Amino acid sequence: MTLPDIDPALIEDPYPLQRHLGFRITGWRADWARFEIALEPFLMNRYGIPHGGIYATMLDTVMGYAGCYTGDPAARRLAMTLTLTTSFLARPEGELLIAEGTRIGGGRSTFFAEAEVRDQGGMICAKGSGAFRYRKTS
Repeated sequence: MTLPDIDPALIEDPYPLQRHLGFRITGWRADWARFEIALEPFLMNRYGIPHGGIYATMLDTVMGYAGCYTGDPAARRLAMTLTLTTSFLARPEGELLIAEGTRIGGGRSTFFAEAEVRDQGGMICAKGSGAFRYRKTS
C-alpha cells in the first residue's frame, strides 16, 4: 500500500463495513480522495476476480469523501449517495486496488463526482460517477 497523502488528524476510525472489507483512506484533500483495498479471497466472486460490489463500494466511498473534505476534524461533512453509475472495464492484476475520486461540481446541498479504480500496475479496472447530497450533522 502507498504512503498516506492525508493529514493524520483527519483519519477516522473505520466504520463497520470498512473494517469488515479492509479498505483504508490513503489520501484526502479538497475535491479529491484516495482509498486502497488489498485483494483477499473473500472479496472475489465465483470466477476468482473481485466482486463487482467491491468496485461499486470503492467508487461510492471515494467519491463521497472527495466531496466532503473540510480539512477540520471537528467540522465533519457527510453525504449520501443519490445516484451511482459503475462501469467495469478490466480484470485487475496484482493484489491491490486503488480508487481515486474527484468532486467535479455542485452547490450547497448536492455535488457530483467521478472516480476510477486501478490495479497496482495502474490499469483502470472500473470507472464511476455519482450525485450526492450533503447530510445535516447534529
